[in-house]
Amino acid sequence: MKSLEELMAIKNKMQNKVSVRTSAGDIRVVVGMATCGIAAGARPVLNAFVEGVDALGLGDKVQVTQTGCIGICQYEPVVEVYEKDKEKVTYVKMTADKAKEVLEKHIKGGKPVIEYTIGATQL
Repeated sequence: MKSLEELMAIKNKMQNKVSVRTSAGDIRVVVGMATCGIAAGARPVLNAFVEGVDALGLGDKVQVTQTGCIGICQYEPVVEVYEKDKEKVTYVKMTADKAKEVLEKHIKGGKPVIEYTIGATQL
């Protein structure tokens, strides 16, 4: 069994990750976490977004959440980015490395990474 100090340390470490998933910022990142998404590797993608938002100090501006089936299973892992007063951007076939790039260029820098979007994908 863990001591009270160890449990408090775990709580403090995880607190930032929880706040990223519940903040009310202007940007919302939604990761498809249905069975198809998880099988395609969505969990590392979700973790990369949560950890990246925390590392970049964007927790007050960005909310990272998960959802069920988005309906385009052949393109999983799928990530949708919603920004206030802008059109939704849908990223497909995501990886943790692509998530880090999207964080830097789109979430932090304001410019979507077009080559990872569904519009750039051969249908």
